[in-house]
Amino acid sequence: MPALARQADFTVKRSDFPKDFIFGTSTSAYQIEGSSFGGCGSSHWDTFSATSGNVVRCENGALACAHYNHWESDLDLMKDLGVEAYRFSTSWARVMPEGRGAVNQEGLDFYDRLVDGMLSRGLAPNLTLYHWELPSALSDIGGWRNRDIADYFADYAEIVVKRLGDRLSTVATINEPWCVTWYSHFHGAHAPGMRDIRAVSRAAHIVPLAHAKAVSALRALGQKDLGIVLNFEHTSALDDKPSSLEAASLTEGIYNRWFLGGLFKGEYPADVLHYLEPHMPKGWHADMEQIAQPIDWLGINYYTRSLVSAGKTDPDCALPEMIGNKGPLPRTEMDWEVYPEGLGYLLEWISNNYTGTLPLAITENGMANKDAVVDGVVDDQERIAYLDAHFKQALGAIEKGVPLRAYFVWSFMDNFEWALGYDKRFGLVHVDFESFKRTPKASYHVLKKLLEKS
Repeated sequence: MPALARQADFTVKRSDFPKDFIFGTSTSAYQIEGSSFGGCGSSHWDTFSATSGNVVRCENGALACAHYNHWESDLDLMKDLGVEAYRFSTSWARVMPEGRGAVNQEGLDFYDRLVDGMLSRGLAPNLTLYHWELPSALSDIGGWRNRDIADYFADYAEIVVKRLGDRLSTVATINEPWCVTWYSHFHGAHAPGMRDIRAVSRAAHIVPLAHAKAVSALRALGQKDLGIVLNFEHTSALDDKPSSLEAASLTEGIYNRWFLGGLFKGEYPADVLHYLEPHMPKGWHADMEQIAQPIDWLGINYYTRSLVSAGKTDPDCALPEMIGNKGPLPRTEMDWEVYPEGLGYLLEWISNNYTGTLPLAITENGMANKDAVVDGVVDDQERIAYLDAHFKQALGAIEKGVPLRAYFVWSFMDNFEWALGYDKRFGLVHVDFESFKRTPKASYHVLKKLLEKS
């Protein structure tokens, strides 16, 4: 495997981007806050993590980065970095420990202080309402397989936005529906850890429905700048075999076209629906008009590519086997190939085929690296090279007319990386998970230099 390149500085400049282009950084609640603080309820990630074999060393987000207690100094670091915006999420279990009913005022008060803290430091608050942590009480009644969850999510969205909405720059409903549905209900890699075609078929419709119900509820409150965040992979066939081409097309339909089709065309792609429709919720067709209601922007998360071939499929299986293969490109610590060109391609493809003039934002892009503090320094030049290459692709898309408005680097600091525990470090800031000491990495300092006003 080729080594990742090392690069001491960015080759792009802030002035290369439009004057009103926004640079920010992203995190999520469960990954940094510490779910044991502030009256937070149990989420399905707490129980998933407690089951041996699901998460490395059964690690969890109980402490995470202790951001709940260190948020002020974290925001100070963010301000010093020079980004203009911060994409954060609220924890449903922190706001409503049972997922419905009683509100934990201590949790809402925390987010109130956090948003005010952003504004006082010149950081635009960009809220994501759901970043994968479903309250355990809702998981107990079927979670995202239960249509009622869509209404409970809209209720939660209203409660949060009534409290914070007057100070928010943007609101995203749900982060990465593919991970919420397929990765969690079919591949079993994330909470709730299911491997069930009926479960994923239901969830893959109920999650967009929950988004739609929340958008309707927030529009009624007069909230502006509503969107959703989808994740994408550049997907192609491993070779020219007809079986590989067919497997790649189906993979791409599941990963990239299913949610785009529902949101922007009011229909799911026929090739994927062929397999899922027998398991879909009764009456799902009637929801499509609401699911396709207009939004104000789309968030795009991008990390890597996928080279797909066909496996051997038993005739009784609900889906053909699709195999992801690694190519010859350098890889990150996640074992993901570094393929910046995929970002440029997807930005154009999404804009040309689905969103048109709708504003787009890169809401996550970054890499896990084997970072360590040596003599007080974290020399993550591989991350600098990774970001530089992806910044160039974003610039190229803008030059071709793609209405890209923002770029949020994932992530601001090292955190709990879900099923991989604390082993994988994505941050611009290194976190010692025992002392909670923060150490800005070389990438932080180089990005700060890029963002300095001339």
